[in-house]
Amino acid sequence: MHILLLLHLTILFVFPPLLLGIIGKTKAFFAGRIGPPLLQPYFDIFKLMHKESVYSVTTNWIFMAAPMVSTAAILAAGTLMPLADFKPPIQFWGDMVLFVYLFALARFVIVLAALDTGSSLEGMGASREATFGCLSEITMFLNLTILALLSRSLSLSEIFLGGLSSSWLQVGPVLILVVVSFFLILLVENSRVPIDDPETHLELTMIHEVIVLDHSGIDLAYVLYGKAVKLFLFASMLVSVIITFRVHDFLIDTAFFFFELIVFAVLIGIVESTMARLRLNKVPYLLFSAFIFSIFGFTVILVRGGH
Repeated sequence: MHILLLLHLTILFVFPPLLLGIIGKTKAFFAGRIGPPLLQPYFDIFKLMHKESVYSVTTNWIFMAAPMVSTAAILAAGTLMPLADFKPPIQFWGDMVLFVYLFALARFVIVLAALDTGSSLEGMGASREATFGCLSEITMFLNLTILALLSRSLSLSEIFLGGLSSSWLQVGPVLILVVVSFFLILLVENSRVPIDDPETHLELTMIHEVIVLDHSGIDLAYVLYGKAVKLFLFASMLVSVIITFRVHDFLIDTAFFFFELIVFAVLIGIVESTMARLRLNKVPYLLFSAFIFSIFGFTVILVRGGH
């Protein structure tokens, strides 16, 4: 039991930056370039961890604490999420509600830090981040509610560890709607193309990147690492909904889980390589589309009586 717990924490703490490296390599392949090394995200975080942070005289303790609090909240959410065939370190009835609100807390403190700088540019980005976050959170809650109704549980462990095993045969179209909606929310929550571009610094189009412009050194390392963990957790949720089969052998299930995540990271890289970024005023339409998919799925489940 202790070994499985240690494996869960090891995967949660160590593996996430690799997904960003796989996405980068995939995008480089489609662009006809060699691209950065696969482990470049680890190198960047390690380098920043050894650099000193620089603070503006207009900021206070809120700006200094926000990166650590945000990363801690995301890691805390990771302790509620089952990975592969491992039960999470923390599980209780209704933990899916806390799971969503830990992400909300991570967003809130980063937005607060952006406002603390007094920069109009970061204030603009904070407004965008908060607006899109409000639209995505309700859709995420709806999707998790659908999964809770299908698995008859409000615990993430029971939802993702076998609770959906027969649902694809019974309500496959509903789960397809959930998967599409979840994928759109993943792109929004993690500021990926076509919603945002983590590699650009165009002032009028940035969303997430603009609110962390003033962070440097170890603070920026926390931000980048938290961002990687968040993408990892969203990807884990999505692949757990798509692939519900388990052999209940921790080595095989873990290897298959890694394979699923690698394929998913490649898929994100393909999407970012083949799609242009949306105009900013078109992003709400994509969020509304994800919400409508969730509403349709939720309505079907209610009509069927949750069966």
